[in-house]
Amino acid sequence: MAQPKKRSSVSRRDKRRTHVKLAMPPLVVCPVTGVVHTPHRAFWHEGKMYYKGRVVMHRAIP
Repeated sequence: MAQPKKRSSVSRRDKRRTHVKLAMPPLVVCPVTGVVHTPHRAFWHEGKMYYKGRVVMHRAIP
C-alpha cells in the first residue's frame, strides 16, 4: 500500500473531514428535568442551567 511522502497537517486533515455531517443531531432526555437537549452540552430550564443532571448556574434577575 502506498505511503504518504509527507505528513498531513492537522488543519488539512480536519478541513477534509468537515464535509461529513449527521442528518439529525443526537438528542437525549435529561433524567432530572425531562428536557430534550443535545448531549455533552449545558442547557437552561426554568432559570437554571443544568449540566450532567446538576444545577451549575442560576439566572441573575435584574
